[in-house]
This record gives sequence, C-alpha cells and structure tokens, in this order.
Amino acid sequence: MARNVLGGELEPCCYDPLTGFFRDGFCHTGAGDFGVHTVCAIMTSEFLEFSFSQGNDLTTPRPQFEFPGLNPGDRWCLCAARWKEAYDAGAAPQVLLTATHASSLEFIMLEELQAHAAD
Repeated sequence: MARNVLGGELEPCCYDPLTGFFRDGFCHTGAGDFGVHTVCAIMTSEFLEFSFSQGNDLTTPRPQFEFPGLNPGDRWCLCAARWKEAYDAGAAPQVLLTATHASSLEFIMLEELQAHAAD
C-alpha cells in the first residue's frame, strides 16, 4: 500500500474532479509520472493565477488528457516541484496530508506541508 507523508495509508484526494496521474482519485506515482503528481492540494485563485503565470494553465479543460479544468475549492494532485515552487513564492495552496503521497518528501519538507495542512 502507498503511504502518505504522515506514514499512514494513502487516502483518496478527489473523485470529482477525478484526479491523480492515473486518474484513480489518489495521488499515486509510478513509472511515467515524470511530474511526480503526489501533493493533494485544494485549489485557490491565488495558486491558479500563480500556476498560469508560470506557464501551466490549470483552468482550461483539456478533454484529450481527461483534464476538466480546475476551480478554486477543487482538490487536485499537484506536481510536488510545482507546489514547492508556489510555496517559495508565497502562493502555495493548502494540502491534505493524509492524501499526499510520501514521495512528496523528496521535494518538500514535512514542516512546509504541515504549515499548509487542511487536515
């Protein structure tokens, strides 16, 4: 079983919209997930604007990638490096620690995630 950043069993992030690199509702990672989509984050206007300014538009639907486009309040499995980048810029969204994969700790300190914990 996959583990979360707290050492427990990884919990689901979101089923609506259906998130995760594997579109299974979990922030699992594995072969082919070069972005390491492991941080379960709650979208905010500030973060979505930050991401757009960095060249990653998360608000426009892209059906060919099973991507619905995100709105504030949506939960989504973010790339760990993008969350850290937003953290460093003061624009990081809150996270669900129980749904954030332990692999995130390769990029982000637990204390940084805990400072933005929604759970």
